[in-house]
Amino acid sequence: MEGEQGVDLLRVQLRKQRALAGMNQDEFGRRTNYSASTVSAVETGTRAVDLPYARRADEILETGGLFESLLRTAQQDGRPAWFMPWLKAERAARQLRCFHPTLIPGLLQTENYARAVLRFDDTRPEQEIEQQVAVRLERQEILHRDRPPQLVAVIDESVLRRRDAIMAEQLAHLLRMAELPHVHIQIIPASAGLHVGLSGPMLLARLPDGTCVGHLESQLGGEETDTEERLATLLARWECVRGVALPEDLSIALIKEVESRHGPQ
Repeated sequence: MEGEQGVDLLRVQLRKQRALAGMNQDEFGRRTNYSASTVSAVETGTRAVDLPYARRADEILETGGLFESLLRTAQQDGRPAWFMPWLKAERAARQLRCFHPTLIPGLLQTENYARAVLRFDDTRPEQEIEQQVAVRLERQEILHRDRPPQLVAVIDESVLRRRDAIMAEQLAHLLRMAELPHVHIQIIPASAGLHVGLSGPMLLARLPDGTCVGHLESQLGGEETDTEERLATLLARWECVRGVALPEDLSIALIKEVESRHGPQ
């Protein structure tokens, strides 16, 4: 079962079983200790279904572990359920903006870099890691399709200067990607000091209808941001982050300077 189809089936079953139990979203929310707005967001796909929600729904609706089972099945192809709403937005986007204070953004990672990042969690089985590496590489195909989105990526200089066996390859890949007309890479120099981006990573997608969707990640997962107030805050922070970054030409020069220090590949 494809992960996206599995998540859709899970949402259908959540709505169906709640209705069969004679509960509206308000009552179901009260009994599960979630707000009615959260229940609505889960059932419409604007909020990911996580394991605590699935387990609580199983408990209240007495479904014998149905929702937990559906969630785990949907995750088997390496796409975490909490990431599915963002993947949909990413594929549909006309413009993507991304920043991570400590890592190369996922759309610009090499296979080896992605594998090293995913191995941060040393409890994951190797098969699961390889599945997630494949998913990450599959995501990158949007940058090579006939009508790709514009990608603006801001990267902190400290990320470039981590010296290990895979960074030379990763830096060379960044330079190749920067040659694409729709890919724009800017570097925040170390001289910028403290800046708002150090608070955490951010992703923004502008959809064909002009609306925006944001995505915020943490150690435990991620969440979509599409309310007007939260998006306004995220967009303002993005402008601050990009404002302290070097122009593209100086950014590319900096990447080349750092790459030269890694020596020949």
